Amino acid sequence: MFTVNKEMNFHAEHDCLVIGLFDKPTKFDGNLEKLDGLFDGYLTELVKSGDISAKKKAISKIHTFGKIGAKRLIFVGLGKEKEASFEMIREAFGKVFKTVKASKFGEAAIYVDTFTTESIEAQDVAHAASEALALSTYEFEGYKQKSNEPVKNIESLQVYTDTKEVEEVQAALTVGYVYGKGVNSARTLVNLPGNMLTATDMANYASQLGEKYGFEVEILEKEDMLKLGMGALLAVNQGSTEPPKMIVLKYQGKDEWKDVIGLVGKGITFDTGGYSIKPKDGIVGMKTDMGGAAAVLGAMEVIGELKPEQNVVAVIPSTDNMVSGNAFKPDDVITSMSGKTIEVLNTDAEGRLALADAVTYAKHHGANFIVDVATLTGGVIIALGNDTTGAMTNNEELFEQVLEASYEAAEPIWRLPIFEKDKERVRSSKIADLNNSPGRDGHAIMGGAFVGEFAEDTPWVHLDIAGTATTRKNHDLGPTGATGVMVRTLALLVERFETEKN
Repeated sequence: MFTVNKEMNFHAEHDCLVIGLFDKPTKFDGNLEKLDGLFDGYLTELVKSGDISAKKKAISKIHTFGKIGAKRLIFVGLGKEKEASFEMIREAFGKVFKTVKASKFGEAAIYVDTFTTESIEAQDVAHAASEALALSTYEFEGYKQKSNEPVKNIESLQVYTDTKEVEEVQAALTVGYVYGKGVNSARTLVNLPGNMLTATDMANYASQLGEKYGFEVEILEKEDMLKLGMGALLAVNQGSTEPPKMIVLKYQGKDEWKDVIGLVGKGITFDTGGYSIKPKDGIVGMKTDMGGAAAVLGAMEVIGELKPEQNVVAVIPSTDNMVSGNAFKPDDVITSMSGKTIEVLNTDAEGRLALADAVTYAKHHGANFIVDVATLTGGVIIALGNDTTGAMTNNEELFEQVLEASYEAAEPIWRLPIFEKDKERVRSSKIADLNNSPGRDGHAIMGGAFVGEFAEDTPWVHLDIAGTATTRKNHDLGPTGATGVMVRTLALLVERFETEKN
């Protein structure tokens, strides 16, 4: 799909040639001066007139009239060179590839060197381009009757660069695309309706990943959970006719099973709220309540493709949360796998119950560090909006590594505090060790503090993606619906993890 060429060839045939344009004096230099010469200087005139714009993410499509091999030139504005960032360039490519797809071009070429700066090298541009190609052209097909009109996808990407690091550019193209495809896999899982993605379906999907990448797979059935005392997850499942699953994938990238990173993802395939039932408007969209599980599975896909030298155990507690004569109810007291008892004050605070047993089971599998991801609370949306993931932790060193990964992935997180008084509120039940819903104030913090009771002394970071797992608007890197948020952050964390920092 990707081909790297060591030098620019303007006479090679392409559907389109993509060129970056920074906001600077209008005179072209180097190879772009040669290109301008092939157009008898008209490109310079178009820049001067504003028909080719260097404004950030502006797209200018020019017919070549056979003067070069490409049918179209696509200039993408990059703004001021000193202000350029990896994320902006990636978004610019996203806008380009949406234009290319809409034009029904099956192939594109990029002159990478026109996007580089002092801090952004050719391999960075290549990574941004291939990741954007996967992300921006993603579509969830859904279940409408299919049109007979053929769909034209971008099937190949030619890359031109004058850099000597051709192998590094080629590798970056592959890695970027792998990250993008992992995000898209997570998006598709989240977009699936609850009747099309049950806990059993999710377990089957995880098993297929395991078979493809050689992961060790363990799927706990209800009988296994009863034997292990997973009363928290089983309580959530009580009202359902669908059996629960505790899904485990193990990837061993080191000779010994040590320094294990545990990735725990909430896998509630549909959440009615149980007897603390959601309102009619709030219940729509609850098929997305397994966004944390999707993020973990997407990250495991990336890990399986790139094979980092780390040990990882992924644990996903999966069920739906339904209402029936058998469903758990407020005032129930349940016993988690850890032995801690929990007074249920709100059956809609079910995700933290599922995570409680999953975190305990991740430690059972030797997890030395735990990162859990969950669409846990509406409170995090009130606090941080829909663009920032809420984070909590009991360990500064682990949090710093997660923060660095999120920054590089352009998936912003913001840390919320857990103070001793927050822990006391979670422990405030008069009849059990913990209560699952101490009140609306500090809602997001209470959810994280509850999960932290099961992490105990194990270094742990909690990521609440209730606001960031989906979007209501089209954007440069994808459509409305699921975002696949935290796939890249988790994968980067595993790829760059440094044990000595913890």
